[in-house]
Amino acid sequence: MAGGGLGGQSDGRNYEGGVTAFVVIACLVAAMGGLMFGYDIGISGGVTSMDSFLKTFFPRVYNKENGNHKDNMYCKFDDHVLTLFTSSLYLAALISSFIASAITRRFGRKMSMLFGGLVFLGGAIINGAAINVAMLIIGRLMLGVGVGFANQSVPVYLSEMAPEKFRGALNIGFQMAITIGVLAANLINYLTSKIEAGWGWRVSLGLAAAPAIFFTIGSLFLPDTPNSILERGNYEKAKKMLRKIRGSNNVDKEFQDLVDASEAAKKIEHPWKNFAHPKHRPQLTICTFIPFFQQLTGINVIMFYAPVLFKTLGFGDGASLVSAVITGVVNVVATAVSVYSVDKVGRKALFLEGGLQMIICQVIIAIMIGRAFGTQGVGEMSKSLSSFVLFLICAYVAAFAWSWGPLGWLVPSEICPLEIRSAGQATNVSVNMFFTFVIGQFFLSMLCHLKFGLFLFFAGFVVLMTIFVCSFVPETKNIPIEEMNQVWEKHWLWRKYVSIDNITSRKSSIP
Repeated sequence: MAGGGLGGQSDGRNYEGGVTAFVVIACLVAAMGGLMFGYDIGISGGVTSMDSFLKTFFPRVYNKENGNHKDNMYCKFDDHVLTLFTSSLYLAALISSFIASAITRRFGRKMSMLFGGLVFLGGAIINGAAINVAMLIIGRLMLGVGVGFANQSVPVYLSEMAPEKFRGALNIGFQMAITIGVLAANLINYLTSKIEAGWGWRVSLGLAAAPAIFFTIGSLFLPDTPNSILERGNYEKAKKMLRKIRGSNNVDKEFQDLVDASEAAKKIEHPWKNFAHPKHRPQLTICTFIPFFQQLTGINVIMFYAPVLFKTLGFGDGASLVSAVITGVVNVVATAVSVYSVDKVGRKALFLEGGLQMIICQVIIAIMIGRAFGTQGVGEMSKSLSSFVLFLICAYVAAFAWSWGPLGWLVPSEICPLEIRSAGQATNVSVNMFFTFVIGQFFLSMLCHLKFGLFLFFAGFVVLMTIFVCSFVPETKNIPIEEMNQVWEKHWLWRKYVSIDNITSRKSSIP
């Protein structure tokens, strides 16, 4: 089968052109969508650890933290309304990703990014001005809509703009922006927590407007991708854009593959129904299970609730926020390692190494916490033991940041042919957001009931996901995005589905 029926033999051809300044600037602007997402991931945990915020909106949690339940270290933050403040965003992102799929397909990636930035901006303003829990939740829901649209459109945009040899590095710009957003949020939380008047949390929440403004304004000036222009039938404009982003006039081979892909996509009236066809079983499986496993690594235990977790482990208010900043720095640096290595060592090697490192760290963390607090949540950690646990958490964050963090967005965005690309990315985003919601909503209750065993719970899923990658995820390094079918033809399982489709295609061509 030729390129999933999308033109040319899957010969792994190299197209003309390279990375131009035009592409780099476009990708940097688009990656600002990740900055919005990352800022919001990092800001909620720090805000929910601030006493002034808890006194204003969640006095019961504040009283429990400082009252009779203080002796149970595992349960002092367990409150479902408090966790709804964090998790509601991801429920909205889940629902909006399906709407974003249709808009991205019909009106282009640029329009989805613009709409997402505007809605996110509105949510940031409402959160900063909140006077009750209802306003907090409404603002978070609007932020979620913005995240759903940005996460749906940006990874696809980056994959379509980048030449195949640099697609990994440029796409991981999205994850790099996420990590920078998390770090910025942790730093801002540390600074605003020192505002004695008690309104520092408003600054933290309101500053989410800053990345939204950059993203919204930037998206106004972004070009649409050649793939998206072709989807809307403008061939000359698409070819002109392809020449511009490749920095070469000799783009006929790549353009013909894009045209063939577009023609095949236009024949598909129902992309969701087509996505469920057996020939797309590999893409459906990977777009479902990679985001599922990405969240079941337990990373958002750290990203959402790092300050809360560190306070639970006995760190003081200031020390818990500083520790969150440290993990944020590690996150950024390790993501830079992924940018450098993903197109050299490949996706699969990073997946496997990261998984093994996370397993080791989580098991040792569980042992250390169990020894310090037991099952009753009573006790304390020595300074040396706390520092060792912080080191292990940083090692765990680093492993995620150069493997499952960026690759969880990169691989699903690059494996789908054009006719199912929007559906595939919507599946990736919606599964990711659903399990992000579940973890965000129930982590503090799970910590209360599973205690130190929670880290063993997540370690078990990391074992499963590492086996999944080893068995079912092919290497996609340096494969042109419209020639991706060759990876399925070489896979021990997925080639069976490709063979079935080849037979069907040949039969349908017989007069």
